[in-house]
Amino acid sequence: MSHSAPGLNYLNHSKGFKSWALTLDHKRIGIMYMVAVSLAFLAGGILAILVRLELLGPGETIMGPDAYNQSFTLHAVLMVFAFIIPAIPAVMGNFVLPIQLGAKDVAFPRLNLASLYIYLIGAVIAMMALVNGRIDGGWTFYAPYSTSIGNGILFVTAGVFVMGFSSILTGLNFIVTVHKMRAPGLTWNRLPLFIWSIYATSIVQVLATPVIGITVLLLFLEKAFSIGIFDPALGGDPVLFQHFFWFYSHPAVYIMILPAFGVISDLMGTFSRHQVSGYKFVALSSVAIAFLGFLVWGHHMFVSGQSAVSSVVFSLITYLIGIPTGVKVINWVQTMYKGSVQLKSPMLYAIMFLFTFSIGGFTGIILGVLAIDVHLHDTYFVVAHFHYVMMGGNVIAALGGLHYWWPKMFGKMYNETLAKIAAFLVFFGFNLTFFPQFIMGAQGMPRRYYDYLPQYEFYHALSTYGSWVLAAGLFLIMFYMIASLINGKKAGLNPWGALTLEWTHTTTPPDHHNFHDTPVVTRGAYDFHLAKHLFEHGGEVTELDLGGDGSAATPEEAPVPNEPVA
Repeated sequence: MSHSAPGLNYLNHSKGFKSWALTLDHKRIGIMYMVAVSLAFLAGGILAILVRLELLGPGETIMGPDAYNQSFTLHAVLMVFAFIIPAIPAVMGNFVLPIQLGAKDVAFPRLNLASLYIYLIGAVIAMMALVNGRIDGGWTFYAPYSTSIGNGILFVTAGVFVMGFSSILTGLNFIVTVHKMRAPGLTWNRLPLFIWSIYATSIVQVLATPVIGITVLLLFLEKAFSIGIFDPALGGDPVLFQHFFWFYSHPAVYIMILPAFGVISDLMGTFSRHQVSGYKFVALSSVAIAFLGFLVWGHHMFVSGQSAVSSVVFSLITYLIGIPTGVKVINWVQTMYKGSVQLKSPMLYAIMFLFTFSIGGFTGIILGVLAIDVHLHDTYFVVAHFHYVMMGGNVIAALGGLHYWWPKMFGKMYNETLAKIAAFLVFFGFNLTFFPQFIMGAQGMPRRYYDYLPQYEFYHALSTYGSWVLAAGLFLIMFYMIASLINGKKAGLNPWGALTLEWTHTTTPPDHHNFHDTPVVTRGAYDFHLAKHLFEHGGEVTELDLGGDGSAATPEEAPVPNEPVA
């Protein structure tokens, strides 16, 4: 393939709305996913601020109980189904995975574009509930309540059903791409850990998502045609719904968190300047988590009336799944201990992740203890645990990945000082928001309540103030990211000194076809001991001449390895 004209890349090789709307380029699809999930995150975040403002003090503050119920339900639906589940796989997976594999695109580019539009159609259908009924049953849609509150549930379940197909198609695409389109020399033991995590996530997506599709379809049929499936008044069984829902939704937790593990692994390796300790254990622990995630759904149902034997088994497996997760955390800490840590803004989010996700993980083990869960079930302790895992895990990692790959995506550097300030605001605001909820949950404050006793006012006020600090940090990120697109400093080819293919073997921003020639991989993704000369000039490579064999020539002012690297 001939070289592209100087200055041409995936962003400007063709212009116009049609060139984006009908593109088959995985990078452009990833950027469009980014815009979509960012809008969902913005809408869900605004609703969260309104919910916290209502809970600033006892009694009515800014809205009544009905509006409150709808607000927190819509916040949860947007955040879980429209943001957290697709955020890292659809955005960073689409953009980064093929390049890290040394491929020109994903295995099925048209299917990839279709998955984007299926996601958008599903989101629009779900939001139609706002004008055709009410959504106030929580993101779990528990029957029979959800089928007795109007027609809004019909649109939400239909929307979730449609979005599920997007998740399945994306997962299928990534599995085939990883198996069939790796560059020569890129063996399983040389894959970046981000690829391992997306691969494990994709398996869960393909196997688990049909279950939620069937569940919401049955819920839709029961509501639309009064078929007795889950409603006891019609001869149904509400506990059956819980089994169906949680059989999907606990694996869905790992659809949300496994990609975050991959991002953190890449950040740890790059900014510690060291091989990720226990590489094989970290890689295979993703697969182990994906497998065990299908076996623990019953720990959500300890108070549902299921048998004591079932509860004990689910409790034990819940402890077991902490092992592969702990393997990752221990190896990340060891990577930093043995390395030379560079405290750039992406690495700040990785360190932040270790703290927040560990709290979420440990409190999950606490909730797995039968006697304790009976007391803490449906309290704010569960709300805090959930947010420490989902936001302290997925969202924090997504922010780290966004800061890490932003220069590669757009060829512009953001303001590093503002990025570090924003990271501090996010960390402080997040913990101020959710840590007090552990305390009030342990004291018996029920979740989802519109009003509360005066004894909880102090903790609710802290949570609300924390949400303001968190929002300030997130809006600051939005400000300097957008500003970087307008007047940001031009990014070098490899500003972080990373060794994966997206940083060493393609332009910034990447070429339309990613590579002029297929790279040949000769080492692992984190073999920094073989590339010490890469960091003699601060780790930033500002010039890259892609040779005919895909190797990187060595500029005098910033030497890079002159043999292909992974």
